[in-house]
Formats: sequence, structure tokens, C-alpha cells
Amino acid sequence: MRRGDFQRAFAQGSRARGSILLVVARKNGLEGMTRLGLSIGKSIWKSAVRRNRVRRVFRESFRLSYPELPPGYDLVLIAAAPALEPELEATRRELVSLARKAARRYEEKVAAGPPAEAGPSTREASRTSSKASSKAGSKAGPKAPADRPARPARKKPGAST
Repeated sequence: MRRGDFQRAFAQGSRARGSILLVVARKNGLEGMTRLGLSIGKSIWKSAVRRNRVRRVFRESFRLSYPELPPGYDLVLIAAAPALEPELEATRRELVSLARKAARRYEEKVAAGPPAEAGPSTREASRTSSKASSKAGSKAGPKAPADRPARPARKKPGAST
């Protein structure tokens, strides 16, 4: 998974939390292919050795339980407890149940449709009104492009004149 996939999963995905891990699930549009993403924070595990151990256990759990996972989803796994020492079999069982639960929640969320637009929040409305009033009250606005001197053309490196 790439950065954009992580961002979409966190923004639009559904979550399911267990004692070992938190699963974020989102449909990925790839027919029948489930992908794995890991989020293991440095703030919790200072030691790279311990972070990598958690990653290895999560990856192996995913590999062993791949046929049992819902197809066509991006799954982001996050350790649920700080300084966790996960065991493979317990992690694998929890991954399967939480992935199914998160996928079910995602399907319910999609079936319900997008939430109704209620207009801008009061915070956004006050911010836009204060911007409008500050623009109206200012006498000197930004310079127009015609007021600026033309920029000289950039020379390409290695090009002779």
C-alpha cells in the first residue's frame, strides 16, 4: 500500500478494535485482492528491534490467514496496546475476526450512503466571514500581476548562450 492508500483507509475506512490490534478496512477496487498496511509507531516502541518484531508477527498473521480474510479490502493493522508483545496464533485469530467485523461495518456504512451535507460548521462560517470582512476593510490588496516586473527566463544547466 502507498501513502494515498493509507490516507484513504484512515479517512473512509471502518475500524474494529481488539485486545491485540486495531483493524481499519476499506474496499480497494482490486478484484479479490486483499492488501496489508502496517502502522507501528516509534513513539510507543522506541526500539527498532521490538517494532520489527511486531511487524513480523502482524505480517505472518496476515499471510497465514489470507484465505479467511474478506477479499478486495485494504487492511491497516495498528497495535492496540502500547508495548505489546503479540503472539502469532492469538494475533491471527483476532485479525480474522476483526477484519470481517470491519469489512461488515464498511459495507453497512457504504449502504447507508454519504451523510447529508448540513452546510459549513459554525467554526467554518465564522472563519469565512472574518476573511471576507478583513478583505473588505483592507485598502491595499495584493499587487496585480501587471504591476510586477517580468521574470527573466531560467537558463537550463549546461546550455550555452
